Formats: sequence, C-alpha cells, structure tokens
Amino acid sequence: MIKRTLFFSHAVCLSLKNKQLVIFNRETQEEILIPIEDIGFVVIENNLVSMTVPLINELAYNNSAVIFCNEKHLPFSMTLPLDCNNIQSQLFFVQIDAKLPVKKQCWKQIIESKIKNQGRLLEKHGFASAKVNEFSRHVKSDDTSNMEARAAKTYWDYLFGHDWTRDRYGKFPNSFLNYGYSILRAATARALIGSGLLPTLGIHHHNKYDAYCLADDVMEPYRPYVDDEVINFIKENPNEEDLNTEFKKKILNILTRDVNIGKVTRPLMIALSITSSSLVKVLTEEFEKMALPVFI
Repeated sequence: MIKRTLFFSHAVCLSLKNKQLVIFNRETQEEILIPIEDIGFVVIENNLVSMTVPLINELAYNNSAVIFCNEKHLPFSMTLPLDCNNIQSQLFFVQIDAKLPVKKQCWKQIIESKIKNQGRLLEKHGFASAKVNEFSRHVKSDDTSNMEARAAKTYWDYLFGHDWTRDRYGKFPNSFLNYGYSILRAATARALIGSGLLPTLGIHHHNKYDAYCLADDVMEPYRPYVDDEVINFIKENPNEEDLNTEFKKKILNILTRDVNIGKVTRPLMIALSITSSSLVKVLTEEFEKMALPVFI
C-alpha cells in the first residue's frame, strides 16, 4: 500500500486518538482522522502547527518521517525512529566494516545510474542525450574520472542554458530544486533506517557536519525525478519564480512517482526501500549489484 504524504500549511492541532492522527482545525472546529498506518510522511510548513508527543512517538513507531520547515518555509529538520530494525546494531557494524573496494563499486553503480537517468530525462523533454549517455559508459570505480560532474555540466546546460549554474544559493530555479531534493533526502533517510542502516555512515560522502551522508549517496540516481517535477511545474507556470505553496504541494508527487526497478514498477518511496535493502546485500557481499531506479 502506498503511504500518504500530509502537508500542513495552516495552523492546526495534531494529536493521537485510537492509533489515528487527529487534525483539528482551530478556525472551523472541524476534526479529521487518518489512520497512522496509512502515513509515510508529514510535512509541517506552518510554525503555528502543534503536535502532541504521543503522536510523534506513534509516527516514529510507524517509521513515518515528520519534516519541519523553518521560518523561511524550507525543510529544516525531521524526526525518524532510532530503532526500527531487529538486527540494527549488526547492520551498523556491517556498514563500519564494509570493504573499501565494495563501497567504491557501489558508488560507481550509483553514478552510472544517475547519469543514465539524466539522459532519459533529457530525451523525455526533447533534448539530445548522446553526450550524457557517453559519460555513463566511462564511470570508473569510485568515479575517479569524475564523470558525474562532467555529465552534470552538459545536463544542466541543456535544461537551463549555458549561463545557468546549479548552486544552492543560485538563481531560479535553484530554490525549487533545493526544496525537492530536501524532500527526497528525507524519504531516502526513512528508507535507509527502515532497512536497518545508519544514514550517517556514507559509502562516498564523508562530512563531519553531515548527519545524512548515506542518504546523500543513495538519493543520487533519484534526483532526476525531482528535476522532472520542477521542469514540468515551470512549463505549466512560466511566470512563477517564487517558491509557493502550490509547488511545495506538487513536489510531494515525487514520492508516488512510478519507478522502474528490478524489472518491476513501484512508487518512488517503495523503490527507495528496495534500493536500501539491496545495499545491505551488497555490503554483506551477498549481492554484487544494487537495485537502482530506471527513470520513466
């Protein structure tokens, strides 16, 4: 079953009753109940939303991610369970003890998949993909030849022009991409924790200030799904350059986007869990290849 994503941009009171999330609207005095088991993500955009501790705990028990936005209405923090896998400590040691060549091969597979998906997105939107696809054929272990960056330059040039730069603090539509990637990152962290992995221990990303290095690794081949949603929104709203509530609600569609993975089609949030579970198998050397998405 596809889990629901709830977005709260108005002041409401959220509480728990009989294993259900209770949404109480202060203005209308209306009350809505949603089963906790149906919820995958909760996005809190309004600082006047209140939540009870029992609700937060029940959501965590259900492995539901709660994303809180800051005063600028941008994703800033999230709650996730500390323990939701019965062999979690064992898997932590698997991550710590994973052989370097194995991690380098994982990163190679991730980058190959990312670049191929970028090529597929270019084709979908009518751009030439041959140059980007060629980069995917030359990715080495740990991407030592830096094909990721070279492919990205070509990719972004096609999508937004030669004078545009992908920069967190850059010009439009960087802010749209940032928001979408934040949602994707949270979804990836949720999937990793559900598979018993620690999102902090990356296979490639290593930054003492980054609590989600592994999420940053695993989300890479899924980024084109965010890019696609942003491009579609721009086409539908050519005069809208401000990060508005309409876009924030629309970008949540990525969580239920169809993804081809392992010769089957699954919603993105489930595909992330498949990828995370396959990573466990690769790190324990049961499998050689990760299950990675094919953009459609």
